[in-house]
Amino acid sequence: MREFWVPVATIAWKDLLLELRTKEIVTSVLVFALVAVVVFYFALRPTPQTIGFVAPGVLWVAFTFAGSLVMMRTFVLEKEQGSLEGLMLCPVSRDVLYFGKLISGFLFMLVVEAAILPVFSVLFDAPLLNPALFGVLVLTTLGFASVGTLFSAISVNTRSREIMLPILFFPMVVPVLIAAVAATAIVLDGASQERLGQWLAFSGAFAAIFVTLSALLFGYTLEE
Repeated sequence: MREFWVPVATIAWKDLLLELRTKEIVTSVLVFALVAVVVFYFALRPTPQTIGFVAPGVLWVAFTFAGSLVMMRTFVLEKEQGSLEGLMLCPVSRDVLYFGKLISGFLFMLVVEAAILPVFSVLFDAPLLNPALFGVLVLTTLGFASVGTLFSAISVNTRSREIMLPILFFPMVVPVLIAAVAATAIVLDGASQERLGQWLAFSGAFAAIFVTLSALLFGYTLEE
């Protein structure tokens, strides 16, 4: 087990250390997401009567576009710096590479989401400091990143990767995003916890299935 997780942590730490030095991904994604939230606020002008059904959609639209930018950069830096081939030559299994990239992308997305939430809460006057909402964020982000890491590896070798990734990626994550919007609406409305549990179970199952499938398919993706 140690032989597996030490290389995974090394790859994830390499990405995190590079981001700490350049601040390229988180800074650009965070600015984009904050602009999206502010634009939606002034476009929709939510009232206390409409916040309940407007806020969840706006929040996850901002998270989705921010997350897609994070996923797009997952392998682009490796490709641009010519280190993707070196990464593939590492004496580790392909699923180690997948989990290392998954963890770094997952953490980048969580950092961006944590920075957006306070701004969103103030603008939309929505009580978002809720443990249940944190559970929704973690499970949805994990499912989102699990699919995004795989399709980022698929699209990085194409000429139009900026177009190919959203085309391939978004249809796959629609179910977990619908679950996230529904669960967030339940949290904000204080509705039945049983319904919330059902959506959380769906998000958890989605994440578990796609983490497993993506890890299995990742090696074939890199070989292609």
